[in-house]
Amino acid sequence: MRSGVIAQKVGMTRVFTESGEHVPVTVLRLARCQVIAHRTKEANGYVALQLGAGPRRAGNMSKAARGYFAKAKVEPKRKLAEFRVSEDALIPVGAEITADHFVPGQYVDVTGISIGKGYAGVMKRWNFAGLRASHGVSISHRSLGSTGGRQDPGKTFKNKKMAGHLGVERVTTLNLKVVQTDVERGLILVRGAVPGNKGGWITVRDAVKKPLPKEAPRPGKFRLDAAEAKPEPQPADAATATDVAAAQAPAAGKEGA
Repeated sequence: MRSGVIAQKVGMTRVFTESGEHVPVTVLRLARCQVIAHRTKEANGYVALQLGAGPRRAGNMSKAARGYFAKAKVEPKRKLAEFRVSEDALIPVGAEITADHFVPGQYVDVTGISIGKGYAGVMKRWNFAGLRASHGVSISHRSLGSTGGRQDPGKTFKNKKMAGHLGVERVTTLNLKVVQTDVERGLILVRGAVPGNKGGWITVRDAVKKPLPKEAPRPGKFRLDAAEAKPEPQPADAATATDVAAAQAPAAGKEGA
């Protein structure tokens, strides 16, 4: 089980296939999605990766939050999320997951916060049919009708579908197909609609109900910064350029004398 990513919804556009057919896609941008911490069975009871994405000013954070990111040697992030992974799919702390973590043709599950639509009636919120539009109904055509029972139970049960706040809920869209990826710009193009506003934060991970393609990298596709990458070990008898220059300096001084 691989890790997902945190992306930002840019908007919708379309791409054309070789046959000239246009495909509607949603553009998702990876805003430097990095691994912040590991969750292990020994310390936490489960295995997961904590990811962060999006820049954030350190001056707007608490001292404890700044210390948390400093411990991971990662710049402060605006959005954090955890992804359950298998033990063999852990990615090093500080690594940045790239767009080619997903391959074109695979299916992903996308989760986001839906667009808020304010206070809505039952016809818009729950797709009720409403009352009759002919004789017998007076100025209440879009009402919900009866809400309770008779003397028994004498109340309206909880979770009754009624008018109320519509939207701003966690919504997961299953089985969206990845059409293209752009590693340089950090873009993932998925076919179909993604919940949320433009600029909203989205989590993307491998589809649960579809098999993972063989081409998909395991444990994932990522890159490490040059400063964080460990230098390659050198043999003990190998002389560096600095050592050679230091050895030649006294010899040159003797020849000059």
